[in-house]
Amino acid sequence: MVEWDSGQYLKFAGERTQPARDLAARTALDNVREVLDVGCGPGNSSRVLAERFPGARVHGIDSSPDMIDAARGNCPEGRFTLCDAATELGSLGKGAYDVVFSNACIQWIPDHPKLVRAMLSLLRPGGVLAVQTPMNDDEPIHKIIGALVAGEKWRGAFAKPRIFHNLRPGQYFDLLADAAADFTLWQTTYYHVLASHAAIMEWYRGTGLRPYLSALSESDKAAFEADVFAQVVAQYPKQQDGRIIFRFPRFFFTATMDNPSSN
Repeated sequence: MVEWDSGQYLKFAGERTQPARDLAARTALDNVREVLDVGCGPGNSSRVLAERFPGARVHGIDSSPDMIDAARGNCPEGRFTLCDAATELGSLGKGAYDVVFSNACIQWIPDHPKLVRAMLSLLRPGGVLAVQTPMNDDEPIHKIIGALVAGEKWRGAFAKPRIFHNLRPGQYFDLLADAAADFTLWQTTYYHVLASHAAIMEWYRGTGLRPYLSALSESDKAAFEADVFAQVVAQYPKQQDGRIIFRFPRFFFTATMDNPSSN
């Protein structure tokens, strides 16, 4: 099991939180009383939700004790509990929430048809499901790590290589067309400006590299990171002022359930 580090994750808090802000801004709903933040992490997204829906009760869930502890400090007015979204969403109560929100979490959870339907079932009639997930399969950093993990040097070091559980956009369309009353899909590519190639490594130590580093000894961690870094330098050119453009595509959708007044 991957052990998450809230401090590492929050080294890029502004950049990581912007998609949550953008998604919350597109979540149009009045009189919100109950909000669920699925995969709340260190509470940065929960803070966004508390600001977006003043007066609402924000309930954040995550499977990481470290993240839950950080969330309680970062959003003290929220309620935070350990919960595995892959298996325990049903325990939260059918029809209990006006908004079910998830920022950069579902890529870690298998079986998205089951997951999306489970999240929709938590909504009250007229409620909104709002989801953002990284969709960076074609970006250099993703390809670099994938090639190294599958290559001869490192293949034997990882019994269970990381799997992206995301569907393709068209598959989400078909899923939501079947399961929701209405929905909207969109994708945004963020152009993060980072100070150096080393900053890309720092970013990914908090997310994409973490499952691999967790499986390695200290000496192997250093060697694996050195191999990743060499390719990062080769594939991310510097701009004229020495900084790096770090592209990060993210996929969004919102979905609504039937409202009794419309029936």
